Amino acid sequence: MAEALLVNRTRFTSSLKNELMEEFNQLAEKTRIPKSRLIDEAIEDLLKKYEKKNG
Repeated sequence: MAEALLVNRTRFTSSLKNELMEEFNQLAEKTRIPKSRLIDEAIEDLLKKYEKKNG
């Protein structure tokens, strides 16, 4: 089966602590927000945090 073409996204692989994964799955299910969108939001917040620290 052919892999889907990603135009506006970049595929990457990572891992999470087991207890974070459980809560992450619950959050995605509860909010009905896709995990990829939740990760985008988290990375944006992280980048803003470190941008403020580094001026």
